[in-house]
Amino acid sequence: MTILIIGSDGQLGVDCTRQLSGKHHVVAVDFPEIDITSRQSLSQAWTAHQPQVVINCAAYTAVDKCETETEAAWSVNAEGPRNLGEIAAAHGTRVIHISTDYVFDGTKEVPHSYVEDDPVNPLSEYGRSKLAGEQHLQASCPGALILRTAWLYSANGPNFLKTMLRLALSDPARKFTIVNDQFGSLTWSLTLATQIETLLDSTLGGIVHATSDSYSSWYEAACYFLDRMGVAHSFVPCTTEDYPTPAHRPANSILRNKVLDDRRVSVFSSWQDDVDRFTEAHKDQLVLEARAELAAP
Repeated sequence: MTILIIGSDGQLGVDCTRQLSGKHHVVAVDFPEIDITSRQSLSQAWTAHQPQVVINCAAYTAVDKCETETEAAWSVNAEGPRNLGEIAAAHGTRVIHISTDYVFDGTKEVPHSYVEDDPVNPLSEYGRSKLAGEQHLQASCPGALILRTAWLYSANGPNFLKTMLRLALSDPARKFTIVNDQFGSLTWSLTLATQIETLLDSTLGGIVHATSDSYSSWYEAACYFLDRMGVAHSFVPCTTEDYPTPAHRPANSILRNKVLDDRRVSVFSSWQDDVDRFTEAHKDQLVLEARAELAAP
């Protein structure tokens, strides 16, 4: 099977490439080699590679920048999936597209979770552009599989856990404040890549949630991770109001994988189990990278 992975340099793209290479013919591409905002660029990729499946990990994910760089955000997150869907549909290519918890407003009371058919109401330009991308893709390629995920981390590229490690190593005695009233499920991109692999040959389409089981606040997740890393810290909890950002974020980002669970095809376990495996596999690498960043001029 020829699989085209778009956005291959990001966290999930890297893990999808590693997970699927050797088992399939994987073509891993990223901007500027491919540009999902350009139909010509996509058409050239299809002509060159003739994929049976395309996994779209490409997105404009700088949530706060989306508030001011709206044209760029909507071009990538909304028009990109439309272009992708139209070309994939014309060639009979299966599409697996990655979306986000930010399509919800997060007003459900914790611990109640969001399922696939809950009403959407994004709070930010990022969320609105990603929701538009879902809708455009469903209209142009009705069989597409759209996986909503949340709170991704990996050993590759910047993410929340790496930031927490760097802060703790920079000054273990400093009382860094971490938001404790936003809740979600930390999701290891490698586990998501494994889930994607199980769905390559399926006929499953539409909206599907794909995150780790259980949930935490950002503060709880940071403390758990650093404890597993054996790294001292003096983090203290704070509220969203204490840490204002340009983009409004949902207070409740807990997604339930109802479709996957009902079909008994979910590979996810608790976020704690994945963090345990992640730290066991990457502890030394993570510390070395963090110390190198702190030592850089």
